[in-house]
Amino acid sequence: MNSTEKRLRILNEEEREALYGRPQFTHEERIQYFSLSPREQALLEQLHSLTSRLYCILQLGYFEARHLFFVFRLTDVAEDTKYIQERYFPNAQLTHPSLAKVTRLKQQRLILALYDYRSCHGEERKTLATKARQAAMVYSKPIYIFRELLHYLEEQRLVSPGYSFMQDTVGRALTYEENRLATLVRHHLEEAEIKALNRLLEDAPGLYEITQLKREPQDFRSSEIKREIRRGEQIRPLYHLAEKLLPALHISNESIKYYASLVTYYSVSRLKRFDQWIVHMYLLCFVYYRYQKLHDNLINSLTAHVRRYADAAKGAAKDKVYAYRTEDNANLPKAGHVLKLFTDASIAEQTPFQDVRAKAFAILDRDTLDAVADHIATNARFDETAFQWEHIDELAPQFKLHLRPILLAVDLAASAGYTPVMDAVDFLKAAFGKGRSLGQSPPHVFPTRFIPDASKRYLYAPQTKGPKRLLPDRYEFLGYRLLRNGLEAGDIFCRESVRFRSFEDDLIDDQQWQEKDKLIADTGLRLLNQPIREHLAELEHRLEERITDVNQRIARGENAHIEIKKRGQNVRWTLQYPRGSEPVNHPLYDVLPQVDIGSVVHFVQKHCRFMDAFDHVLGRYAKQEADPGALTACLLAWATNMGLGRMGDISDMDYATLALTSENFIRLETLREANDQVSNAIARLPIFRHYDIDEMLHSSSDGQKFETAIPTINARYSPKYFGLKKGVVSYAMVANHIPVNARIIGANEHESHYVFDILFNNTTDIQPTMHSTDTHGTNEVNFALLHLFGYQFAPRYRDIYEKVRTSLYGFKHPSQYDAELLLKPIRKLTPHLVIEEWGNMQRILVSLALKSTTQSIIVGKLSAYARKNKTRRALWEYDHIIRSLYLLDYIDSPPLRQHVQRAVNRGESYHKLRRAVSYANFGKLRFTTEHEQQLWGECSRLITNCIIYYNATILSNLLAYKEKTGDVQGAALLKQVSPVAWQHINFYGHYEFKKGAEAINMEAIIEQLAQVSVQQELAG
Repeated sequence: MNSTEKRLRILNEEEREALYGRPQFTHEERIQYFSLSPREQALLEQLHSLTSRLYCILQLGYFEARHLFFVFRLTDVAEDTKYIQERYFPNAQLTHPSLAKVTRLKQQRLILALYDYRSCHGEERKTLATKARQAAMVYSKPIYIFRELLHYLEEQRLVSPGYSFMQDTVGRALTYEENRLATLVRHHLEEAEIKALNRLLEDAPGLYEITQLKREPQDFRSSEIKREIRRGEQIRPLYHLAEKLLPALHISNESIKYYASLVTYYSVSRLKRFDQWIVHMYLLCFVYYRYQKLHDNLINSLTAHVRRYADAAKGAAKDKVYAYRTEDNANLPKAGHVLKLFTDASIAEQTPFQDVRAKAFAILDRDTLDAVADHIATNARFDETAFQWEHIDELAPQFKLHLRPILLAVDLAASAGYTPVMDAVDFLKAAFGKGRSLGQSPPHVFPTRFIPDASKRYLYAPQTKGPKRLLPDRYEFLGYRLLRNGLEAGDIFCRESVRFRSFEDDLIDDQQWQEKDKLIADTGLRLLNQPIREHLAELEHRLEERITDVNQRIARGENAHIEIKKRGQNVRWTLQYPRGSEPVNHPLYDVLPQVDIGSVVHFVQKHCRFMDAFDHVLGRYAKQEADPGALTACLLAWATNMGLGRMGDISDMDYATLALTSENFIRLETLREANDQVSNAIARLPIFRHYDIDEMLHSSSDGQKFETAIPTINARYSPKYFGLKKGVVSYAMVANHIPVNARIIGANEHESHYVFDILFNNTTDIQPTMHSTDTHGTNEVNFALLHLFGYQFAPRYRDIYEKVRTSLYGFKHPSQYDAELLLKPIRKLTPHLVIEEWGNMQRILVSLALKSTTQSIIVGKLSAYARKNKTRRALWEYDHIIRSLYLLDYIDSPPLRQHVQRAVNRGESYHKLRRAVSYANFGKLRFTTEHEQQLWGECSRLITNCIIYYNATILSNLLAYKEKTGDVQGAALLKQVSPVAWQHINFYGHYEFKKGAEAINMEAIIEQLAQVSVQQELAG
């Protein structure tokens, strides 16, 4: 790690310059950073020469901007020097443009004391190395460790060492972690276990064993699920080995997932070139994660099938009820004719009754007449539930085929309240395991405590003699249905699963929690260290004050946006919502020349070198480097939903070249790094900060639905969006128009479970402080979690009146508030519950911070209504406090509502651009696996990022031109133009990558735009 060539590459040149380079101030920034506070002026009084004072002001400004010191001559910063001299020393003459080193260092010591900062030397650097090793145990990605170190330096008010030192520190931490893990694995593995792991990499007939294990089931078909069950049986012994060994490695679940992903990324030949003990560790992580993911797949299949059968039964029952009602309605007139037989004067009184009855049966047959008579006499309603169970009888062959193998393959446990259900599950497993039909079991052996009273009438059939007979097929399906309910509520769980294990298993274990204070300190979460009583007292004061103030403003008529409607004793109010948005495809772009998408990608690569992120899967062993043309073709093939085959047909790149390039260079890891690089490059453009909302980086997240043309394991039905088809959701986070993070989720998953996940795992330099969603992004815990992690959660509510009516809380009983209050709390908060459970809440938060599991899984379990234990209720109670504060602010502040609407609109604008990029195959995804969908998601985000970078570069250059020429009005209007536009970009046609993309002349574009009328184009 001594030479530059061997140092770890963490940042690209632009990122490094943005973090460590001397600031290049604009005029506005010079005004901001070179303004002197009274304390800074007092420091300046200690200096005598003009050179010393000038240099000190420069050092003060640069330190305030970067918290770093720089070595420079005054001639190197001539513009800044000129500004300071004109502002502070207009009549003085600079005679000595250089400063002695001893004076420069003395000034730095004074500045450190002024800002209460320290240099990072000796003991501080040792501590930094320790922090790096701790971070490497949580997550072994260099950028994660680097950012954790920067956070620690900022928190401790330490001046960051140079970039090369940070590279070396991160590199040594990773090397230390690798050696630590290799040593532990070597000491714990026995010879037989080593051989079993090596067999995964042996060349077997057909495919390597590990290659077969990498394959995920395509859907929930019986053949796919049975194949998945066989894979589980194959790796079960290795899973138990991993289960025993991995805790001894002291790595987080997120690290296990990361190391497992390396086995997915790397070919067998590459894995064989690594240190064998590291490979064994990777394989153990892969087996551990794959075995748990396998159980997720099985349980997801079970719950999906049960839901499908139940929905089919409901649909069939409704159809049957409709058919009967239609038939009854048709028969009622005939029944009237039957009744008229009794008043028909043409029928003699002496007519025998059997003759009259014969006439009646001629109108309606006996059974139909009997049914209509019963319906009229009793006003009977059709038993829809009975019809559902009749349809379940018809579905019995299907659910036995699909569900019994899963039930036998999965080990389940449950909380105490679900013991009767588990008794039934164990009984079913025992019967199926012996190959016995349920009908062969005597009635008295069936556990029946789990059968709800309301269901008993449908599960038993009457007999002519003796007690009612239990219907085995209905009994079995009821077991599956209650099992599904328990799994989805979290009361039934599978420890060998990621998503369905118990909530307690998701948290850091008891042994780790013994070092509670240290763990809390490591997270850097300020609120966790504040005494909870003191914190709640502050929140109580704020909330009660806001309840009073907001109601008083409404009563005085100062909130002009709220409209009150009275109907007798009922009072209802409405709130005016802001209109308008930042439109996409602004008319300004109509003036631009058409440019093909390949040229845009080439332009972005030229300016921010994002393709450097695409390293070969074989790393330093590879002789091949990525061909920019082939890589661009692959990215577009994935992003446009076209596919490599179709791209090979319509471009000058053949399929074989594209397939090889994609396999070697395009991975989720490289795509995410490339996206981060482009996002960070956009953030460094001058136009970026003008997109701030209320001088704040305000992000939003939302899901975009895409129909899948080919079944995949994560595709789900959503009648609202896909009709009878299936699809997935691309959930993206947008900040200042930039898609900084995204992931693919199932259409059946609740978007609110991913809000914290997508914020906390954002790896760009764009770190928002406020985050908005629509109503789908809200649940019972997001306000609490985001607040405790330092974010302001600001959702947009569809029905704010109803939300306030059901969700506004106070620290006093509702009867203690003025009865005339329009916004009155519905319930008294119970802060003592938060106080009692604060330790357990801290454990949950630390587990989230230390990535003990995927955040969306914990959030999903925390926000499930069926999981009301004391700790979760305490977290919900804390959430009520923060939500109540927000609701009051939302009602009271029109600017806040406008800002939220603006942030959400930006996400919707991004979705329009994303849809335009993924135009091929009518926007229906044609990928066969979830992994391919993830690749498409990241590629399409990368191409949209490139388009936004290109547009933002044009706007930044045009803004500089307007400011330089003094066009104040034009500059102001330009700052409102969104970079989300694509009408000037050609996505279609024949692609040519070999001859090189056409160069984009930015100067010519700006010159052309400069001639356009500001009023005609910018105001349009």
